[in-house]
Amino acid sequence: MYKVLDNLLYSKEHEWVQLINDIAVVGITDYAQKELGDIVFVEMPNIGQKLEFSKVCGSIESVKSVSDIYSPVNGEVIEVNSKLVDKPELLNEDPYTNYIFKAKITDFSFKDNLLTPEQYKQHIGIS
Repeated sequence: MYKVLDNLLYSKEHEWVQLINDIAVVGITDYAQKELGDIVFVEMPNIGQKLEFSKVCGSIESVKSVSDIYSPVNGEVIEVNSKLVDKPELLNEDPYTNYIFKAKITDFSFKDNLLTPEQYKQHIGIS
């Protein structure tokens, strides 16, 4: 069974978002990390990089495949999780406490395109 947290919003591409005022904390879902398998590398966006909703901003490499990371927000990257450089497997251990990046939101129009926890459960077929 996949873990879906009630305090987050989700993208159809399996990223999660925690909104704290005008800051978005972004990571991948439990579903994504289980589908990827053992994660061996994370290509994160650069600090200062402009993000556009649903556009590729990085990638995750596992022993099975390489998968793009899609930005679930409009904004600018203000921080990346540097622990993932040396230990990308942290995303397999707990994808919800090990975020990928934080962004300052520049435009909140993306919110209408994100899924509630209930909608995300339906999206991955566990409702």
